[in-house]
Parts: sequence; structure tokens; C-alpha cells
Amino acid sequence: MITEIGIAAGDIWHYLDHNGSATLDQLVRGIGKPRELLLMSLGWLAREGHVILGNGDTGFRSSLTKPR
Repeated sequence: MITEIGIAAGDIWHYLDHNGSATLDQLVRGIGKPRELLLMSLGWLAREGHVILGNGDTGFRSSLTKPR
């Protein structure tokens, strides 16, 4: 399962790099993986400091952190 989470995290990173920010629903549609798996992967990316998670006007959004 850890491998699947890591692969999905990479998919999320590439999606956000190409599209900017995205809602969870956009990630699910754009990546085509289960919502629960993407949530675990977003948690991993957030813990590692690679994504910013927020609750914007249109709902939950994620985006990549700026390079240091």
C-alpha cells in the first residue's frame, strides 16, 4: 500500500505542476485513482512540505509549495 500511496503522490505532484491548484474532485477526475488513495497521498505530500492544503471559496484546494 505504501508503494501505491507514493505513486499516487507523484501523480498528484505532476498534476499540480501542470495545472496549478486543484480541488480534490478535480484530482480524482484528472488522475483517475480512488479518492481515499489520493487523500492519503495528499497527506504524505503535505507532511513532506510539498503541497499547501487550504479551504478556498470554492472548497478544499491543494497546490504545490514554492521552491526555496
